[in-house]
Amino acid sequence: MFLMNTYNRFPVTLVYGKGSWVYDINGKAYLDFTSGIAVNVLGHSHPELVKAIKDQAEKLIHCSNLYWNLPQMELAELLSKNTFGGKVFFANTGTEANEAAIKIARKYGKMKSEKKFKILSARNSFHGRTLGSLTATGQPKYQKPFEPLVPGFDYFEFNNIEDLRKKVSDEVCAIFLEPIQGESGIIPATKEFLEEARRLCDEYDILLVFDEVQCGMGRTGKLFAYQKYGVTPDILTVAKGLGGGVPIGAVVVNEKANVLEPGDHGTTFGGNPLACRAGVTVMKELTKEGFLDEVDRKGRYLLEKLSRMKEKYSAVEDVRGMGLMIGIQFSGVENKNVAMKCFEKGLLVVPAGNNTVRLLPPLTVEYGEIDTALRILEEVLQEI
Repeated sequence: MFLMNTYNRFPVTLVYGKGSWVYDINGKAYLDFTSGIAVNVLGHSHPELVKAIKDQAEKLIHCSNLYWNLPQMELAELLSKNTFGGKVFFANTGTEANEAAIKIARKYGKMKSEKKFKILSARNSFHGRTLGSLTATGQPKYQKPFEPLVPGFDYFEFNNIEDLRKKVSDEVCAIFLEPIQGESGIIPATKEFLEEARRLCDEYDILLVFDEVQCGMGRTGKLFAYQKYGVTPDILTVAKGLGGGVPIGAVVVNEKANVLEPGDHGTTFGGNPLACRAGVTVMKELTKEGFLDEVDRKGRYLLEKLSRMKEKYSAVEDVRGMGLMIGIQFSGVENKNVAMKCFEKGLLVVPAGNNTVRLLPPLTVEYGEIDTALRILEEVLQEI
């Protein structure tokens, strides 16, 4: 093989996808409850997305950010009007979006005081794998091989208001938070915790950054999770589902955080016409009347059925989540073994921290497909 060994891959090569299903080189079908890890929000080969990508590829795939392009302007407007009316910077990934947010926070702090440069993030968070975002990621298991990390970061316990209060000072320029911790096993923030983070940021003139790379783009039944909580950040980072499978990331900032000038930051590929055209299509589909309400209903249906399984099987320690972002925490059995048994039966799920398996189906998943996934999960639970 010519690829670096950076992933523990399942023994399958996928060649085709349609709706909630993917197919391997032998024609075997798999029900995809990973969505490329919360990426394929419209499922595979969605006709509107395919049409848009084909059309744009025949017009203009890429041009430099030295020039304006129409899809980029349209997507920026859609993101601004469907969030808090902010300005937008486009990147290619969630990690890049978070790196941009780190730089914005550092510049904002330096504009206030030379000592205002510290960034706080939660333990067990995940913000990316490049050096700045890795430093923000509060998990030593990912950080150790790459030390020394970027200086000026500190960590608080997620959902612990007192611990957060202890870490806040006039030297802090930003607090980074995932409204729902994804990689650590679908751990939702409490409303009270996010409200206190917002209050502290206002009191100490700190930027509140919500990383919605995984929990955004309709995953919770709202376009963005912060809208579910009623707590608005100063900076919002987005990626994964934004392009429906085409790589794209974005940072949305309010007026206070809009501090970058030409030369401060940039990107070669970020905001290219092809990716932005995909993003426009995804945004228009997700904001169609009733779409997100249906995601919410499907999520409640799935959560209710899984909660019944928890009562029935001692191996299920907890079930939690919002919308179609659900975690099943196991006891007495390894989540990787559960994921492999599901795979063998034709269901793709994602292992995560806290011995949890993530269910992240396309937002277009049908109720019959949810029932199929539940049936396979129950078969696995009966066997383990």
